[in-house]
Amino acid sequence: MTRLIHSDMSHYFSVRALLGLAFATTIACSDGRKGTGAGQAAAGGPPAAAVKIQNIEAKPIERASEFIATVKSLNSTTIQPQVDGRVTRIFVKSGDRVRAGAPLLQIDPEKQVATVRNTQSQRAARKADVEYWKGQVERLRALLAAGAISKNEFDSAQHSLETAQANFAALDAQVREDQVQLQYHRVTAPTAGIVGDIAVREGDRVTTSTQITTIDDKQGLEAYLQVPLNRAPELRLGLPVQILDAEGKVIATNPITFVAPRVDGTTQTVLAKAMLRDTPPAMRVQQFIRARVVWRNEPGLTVPIVSVLRIGGQYFCFLAAQTDKGLVAKQRPVEVGEMLGNDYVVTGGLKAGDRVIVSGVQKLADGVPVKAE
Repeated sequence: MTRLIHSDMSHYFSVRALLGLAFATTIACSDGRKGTGAGQAAAGGPPAAAVKIQNIEAKPIERASEFIATVKSLNSTTIQPQVDGRVTRIFVKSGDRVRAGAPLLQIDPEKQVATVRNTQSQRAARKADVEYWKGQVERLRALLAAGAISKNEFDSAQHSLETAQANFAALDAQVREDQVQLQYHRVTAPTAGIVGDIAVREGDRVTTSTQITTIDDKQGLEAYLQVPLNRAPELRLGLPVQILDAEGKVIATNPITFVAPRVDGTTQTVLAKAMLRDTPPAMRVQQFIRARVVWRNEPGLTVPIVSVLRIGGQYFCFLAAQTDKGLVAKQRPVEVGEMLGNDYVVTGGLKAGDRVIVSGVQKLADGVPVKAE
């Protein structure tokens, strides 16, 4: 019995010795690995991030303001009739190009035709009166010379002739006026251009206040800009006005040709006009367009938008700085202004010659090693 117990205890201590040796070996191996990793960190640290670096330099920058302008035509005409009546015929359709004097529509002229005929018949009667009294005056003049009539009889006939002549002249003028009024029943184009929307149809009754259509000519377009009072002192003739497309790209440039001498009392703005000699083909009268007035050009700095971070309302850039350990990223607070294309205008925090990191800035931190791609 005693021998059996001794044998079991010997086996127990042998197992403990083996377990202890295994644990010691594990600890030793673990310490060895830790030592190797520490050596690597001390020797090299994290790998340098590959970035793009751009040297910023001063260049001319446009100082400009953008406005919404309205396109208007110097040769834009609103067509209204000069007489009342019913439309009997329309000679054109919307979009037609017409010459000056081309017929646009016809207003029923029958009533005016009757008026002209009536005054013409009255004029004919007055003309007959004139002819009659001319004959009478000539006959009485011969009798007066022979002493057959008195001077009063001749003077009375002369007065009747003058009255008939005056009546005839008045009716002759009335006939001419009625004939002119008759011409107004055919509405014609006062200028050449393109016919706009026609607001009436055959059979409609129109008056002198009815707007029938418009005629516009793209040869004389202007951009109307309402400039706030705080920028009005900078307005002057010749300032460039850039027309922008929907993406903000400049598609045409024209100078300011007019500056209003007084302020608009309703909007408290100053009207400026730019004659559109350089005009995009798709531009139309009464169109709203984006227009930018370039006040001046002055040297300044810009940085790509992708190189700027905003943290807590503050803008930052990373500069590539050379140290004794190599090239590292240095965080720099900056002040930026308006955007020009894909760049910010720099108003503070950077100077010409600074090397700005322009790629991968979201993954950088102050002091991180970098290398130029």
